[in-house]
Amino acid sequence: MRQAYLDVSGMRIRSVEEGGAIRHVFTYKRPVDGQIVEIETEISAVDFERLWSQRRETLQKLRYSWTDGPFHWDVDFFKTDDNRTYFTQAEVEMPEEQVEPPPLPPSLADHLLATAPAGDPRFASKRLANQAHAEKLLADIKSKGRIE
Repeated sequence: MRQAYLDVSGMRIRSVEEGGAIRHVFTYKRPVDGQIVEIETEISAVDFERLWSQRRETLQKLRYSWTDGPFHWDVDFFKTDDNRTYFTQAEVEMPEEQVEPPPLPPSLADHLLATAPAGDPRFASKRLANQAHAEKLLADIKSKGRIE
């Protein structure tokens, strides 16, 4: 997945490869009254490239996603231009009325270094697109054994 943030807060574009096909997505994402409102729509490759020329921050990541009952899990591997992983993060989307996250799936439990507080801006993809920030964050977590 290639992703770029545009010059308006909350706006991003993505180029996603799924099953050999590439789709392009425009997203507007914003917190409202303590909840995230996210609106996505597919756009043409031509519009994607036009908007790509207006990008601010960019990132590449490999994403694995699955649904487990009412929960949707994403595991993102943030990548360098030469395809090296510099940060990995799992995220769960829960029903709005649920406050506590579910237990980690067994496939992730052995890999957990720490649990980030919900909404912690240090773990937003836009911030993790900055490789130096992500690597420092990871080093801090590893050295302290927790998130401070």
